[in-house]
Amino acid sequence: MEFLRPTTLAEALEAKAAHPDAVPIAGGTDVMVEINFDHRRPPALLDLNGVRELSGYDVEEGRIRIAAATPYTRIIAELGDRLPGLAMAARTVGSPQIRNRGSVGGNLGAASPAGDSHPALLAADAEVEIASTRGTRRVAAKDFYVGVKRNVLEPDELITAVHLAPASGPQQFSKVGTRNAMVIAVCAFGLAVHPAERRVGTGVGSAAPTPRRAFDAEEFLAGELAADDQWDRPRALADSVKRRFGELVAAAAAPIDDVRGSADYRRHALSVLARRTLGWAWTEYCGGRRTECA
Repeated sequence: MEFLRPTTLAEALEAKAAHPDAVPIAGGTDVMVEINFDHRRPPALLDLNGVRELSGYDVEEGRIRIAAATPYTRIIAELGDRLPGLAMAARTVGSPQIRNRGSVGGNLGAASPAGDSHPALLAADAEVEIASTRGTRRVAAKDFYVGVKRNVLEPDELITAVHLAPASGPQQFSKVGTRNAMVIAVCAFGLAVHPAERRVGTGVGSAAPTPRRAFDAEEFLAGELAADDQWDRPRALADSVKRRFGELVAAAAAPIDDVRGSADYRRHALSVLARRTLGWAWTEYCGGRRTECA
């Protein structure tokens, strides 16, 4: 197995162009597991740990740009106030050691339906920055996943960053697992309230071939909130609204039966997660506007 070790992004892109079958590795939290269990034996590894451009974050045109290899621990500690949904998801990733090494870029590259960051990225309308020697492009998170562990990357491309707007309203993330920590999600759900746009964003994880948004649920809730003038004068949501929202989120899923849970259980759990996260987020929204949402 060849081991490629660039020190700059330009070198990394040149190496990927010259070796399109090389597997990128930074944290290694997914790649090394597959190699150790002999599930994957790539002809080359592209070590990105020495590429400084792939670590850190800044603000570009009002959106936060998180470089692909920035570890979860930095997102939690340094961006939790501006990207609360992503920080919540990051806190559920593995152990402290995994969070010190793993990154959103790695999660996107693996494109596992169960990746913890995906629901939060979808709900927040994230964009994925992709680069090659041919140039740079951005892809909306909702268009990034194309199949089970498959994404839109061309063989010569690397994920270089993810772009998100700072939260303008409450965000939530919740997942169900077979134990409390260090567990792959049975299902997961992310929610983001976007008051200026009079809408909510959603993200469903581990309940379909790819992470996905629940568009019908988003449209239903936006309509209910607008019809009842809830954006400007928020009040407690009717149980029927929360219940219907949960039903539509569950309907957006296409789960399977596996060792972690049945398809029916995943649909039921998603409806519960959707109702609960909506309740938490709306209570926070009311509190921010000094109204009562009991």
